[in-house]
Amino acid sequence: MKHYEVEILDAKTREKLCFLDKVEPHATIAEIKNLFTKSHPQWYPTRQSLRLDPKGKSLKDEDVLQKLPVGTTATLYFRDLGAQISWVTVFLTEYTGPLFIYLLFYFRVPFIYGHKYDFTSSRHTVVHLACICHSFHYIKRLLETLFVHRFSHGTMPLRNIFKICQLGNFSIHMALRDLRPAGSKTRKIPYPTKNPFTWLFLLVSCPNYTYELGSWISFALMTQCLPVALFSLVGFTQMTIWAKGKHRSYLKEFRDYPPLRMPIIPFLL
Repeated sequence: MKHYEVEILDAKTREKLCFLDKVEPHATIAEIKNLFTKSHPQWYPTRQSLRLDPKGKSLKDEDVLQKLPVGTTATLYFRDLGAQISWVTVFLTEYTGPLFIYLLFYFRVPFIYGHKYDFTSSRHTVVHLACICHSFHYIKRLLETLFVHRFSHGTMPLRNIFKICQLGNFSIHMALRDLRPAGSKTRKIPYPTKNPFTWLFLLVSCPNYTYELGSWISFALMTQCLPVALFSLVGFTQMTIWAKGKHRSYLKEFRDYPPLRMPIIPFLL
């Protein structure tokens, strides 16, 4: 059985970073990344982007060496993706923060309000109702992160941690989860299920963001709080950007994608 030689060059400078001898033909890109890490520990596998062309697309971890358009001496180009953080950590951090901060104000801990209000309780029912709704929302998100979500990519650049915003409704998350079997990275067109909450898939590509927007608008109206309204506006802007990107991706990848769907708001946007 023939073996491959793999040289890895820096995508920017073309400097040779590593030379791998006697690489098995059925070796995957993920295995090559692990071999590369042995000579360059600072670049762990999830930080690496290997490609056939310096400006080309990153190869997938499951790509097999012998199936790539290369000879027995393969040249791969390396690009550093920067420090990475797991998506689980990202979402746990994102959801724990708002939950904790809100409760600080709800329980009126010292130094937030005047001393006479330390650990006192509001006499307004809406304040307690708002706290219950807010806490339920983020506790649900934490549980989804731990037990529901399946990520096609295990990490993201650390610099993006503060760009992550709200994700969608629990029913939509479950429907999307069922599209991707455990251990798979398969992408399919999401369709409504027997769960009525998923019927919004008939009209929009990202109903999770639609439900998310509705939740924050309802919360802003219930509390009549200006900062909440401003947060909802900023969240809506960011979610619209994400929804449009996902919608374009669906249209590009699936020729039979339902034409009636809009990115986030039925018939409008």
